[in-house]
Amino acid sequence: MDKNLLKETAQKMVARGKGILAADESHPTCGKRFEALGIENTSENRRIYRQMFFNSPDVEKYISGVILFDETLRQSDDAGVPFPENLNAKGLVPGIKVDTGAKDLAGFPGEKVTEGLDGLRDRLAEYFELGARFAKWRAVITIGDGIPSEGCYMANAHALARYARLCQEASIVPIVEPEVLMDGDHDIDVCDRVTTNALHLTFRQLEEQDVMLEGIVLKPSMIIPGTGAAAAGRDVVASRTVDCLKRTVPDAVPGIAFLSGGQSDEDATGHLDAMNKLGGHPWNLTFSYGRALQATAMKTWAGKAENLAAASAAFMQRARSNAAASTGEWDQTLEQSAS
Repeated sequence: MDKNLLKETAQKMVARGKGILAADESHPTCGKRFEALGIENTSENRRIYRQMFFNSPDVEKYISGVILFDETLRQSDDAGVPFPENLNAKGLVPGIKVDTGAKDLAGFPGEKVTEGLDGLRDRLAEYFELGARFAKWRAVITIGDGIPSEGCYMANAHALARYARLCQEASIVPIVEPEVLMDGDHDIDVCDRVTTNALHLTFRQLEEQDVMLEGIVLKPSMIIPGTGAAAAGRDVVASRTVDCLKRTVPDAVPGIAFLSGGQSDEDATGHLDAMNKLGGHPWNLTFSYGRALQATAMKTWAGKAENLAAASAAFMQRARSNAAASTGEWDQTLEQSAS
């Protein structure tokens, strides 16, 4: 374990005014999104699509790192340069998704546990050699009738902590992602309570597994009512989220990169901006968005080479807006000027 490398990498990932692009969709997930737009889900189309993000002009001004899928980590750009080298040349940190997905938790109907610990030590060693310097593991917490259960909380918190320790052993920064899903008709108080419990238990397990907090990045969901409940104002979401984090996240964590979790592009940006306008928190609050950075760009591209430049511009607009939000300097006029 190279503690200095871990700390340096984590700080670079959450650098002020930048965020992380999540481009780690599995083949089936990418396929569903491509299919909806009439794009053939081939390895080459996935390569071209992701290269468009990596080669966008001035991407390094707003993006600090990129989460890759195993396939993409092993691919190269049009010039034959492996994508990790392509990203490093721009000052972006290459990362890798290492979990194998959320599966049904035995004995707990309606709940999931994320798998992928078997063989992870060897995979991480290979990923480090291929250029990855951080990793991602997503735990899924569902709110419903009588759930989440204590068994679900504990199974996912323990898996996250074991993954994080294995990453640090390989000198790879773990992104710790306990996502509380927005699905459901629960109100913001329920989301707050569930998220608080999930974070408390996760950090307890991180301590039990002797994970160095200065060498992780937390990727939580925001405190938001379920999709079937009345919406909350951006200032309410911001204050509830920051208050939750202050109750649960140690100051030693260098930064928090939020997931968008199915929010609209603009809401994901507006909520992050409102949090940073509050100030007074000990960590850098930034973004690690997938759909909230990619959705408009994917629609613009539509699988056509002649649309790549316009798709790149659409992506960069979202990147600029979110970078501004990560310093509390975003406002609605940025969206109006883009449209």
